[in-house]
Amino acid sequence: MIGYAAKVLFSAVLVVLIAETAKRSSLMGALLASIPVTSLLAFVWVYLDTGDLGRISELSLNVFWLVVPSLALFLLLPWFIRLGWGFWTGLLASSGITALFYGLMVRFIR
Repeated sequence: MIGYAAKVLFSAVLVVLIAETAKRSSLMGALLASIPVTSLLAFVWVYLDTGDLGRISELSLNVFWLVVPSLALFLLLPWFIRLGWGFWTGLLASSGITALFYGLMVRFIR
């Protein structure tokens, strides 16, 4: 249980660090956010828990292919905001469309 709590705490600290950096500099926040921190943490946690290199390899390839539909969010959100949709509506719409793209990609890679 302590190991699980340490993972959650470490991951949360990284997210807060990125958010706080973005408040001061959107470019630096974007740089930190673009680093695949979540994926790197997942690789480390899975490796430490299982030691299974095959699982890490498969996870890495699946993450690679699932990055593609995630790009829709980063293109659609600013577009919707520029159209005057506001933050929450734009975020909801771009997230919904991105979820559809994820569904299509998951079907494609199976």
